[in-house]
Amino acid sequence: MVLGSSFFVGQGMKIERFEDIEGWQLARELCRQVYAAVQENAAFAKDWGLQDQITRAAGSAMDNPAEGFDAGSNAEFIRFLGYAQRSCSEVQSQLYRALDLNYMEPSRFDALYALTAKTKAKFGSFIAYLKKSNYKRA
Repeated sequence: MVLGSSFFVGQGMKIERFEDIEGWQLARELCRQVYAAVQENAAFAKDWGLQDQITRAAGSAMDNPAEGFDAGSNAEFIRFLGYAQRSCSEVQSQLYRALDLNYMEPSRFDALYALTAKTKAKFGSFIAYLKKSNYKRA
């Protein structure tokens, strides 16, 4: 249920700020780890095109839920959560490029890919919840 700017989800969990959204929290960690992966490899850090694109996509996964939280309607919020999901897919695709260019070890790729998938799934669950919620924001 949505009341004003607060969301009640699951076991009485209340979301009052975008920082309370589990998907946003995961996306924040994803951003940290993507930036760390870029900085760990000098060649990756110098590949301006790829490092810019992957860090922007990770940032977008974090920023879109924040922007959508204040959008004013469930439909608009869902749209921004969808953008965040798609940004996660973009990060996953770029991770393959980084792996193929030997910018990261397979274990680092696997960990980042799994975190990205978890983040994307969390956004998907929240979208599903909002879509079946009867209460609509004004």
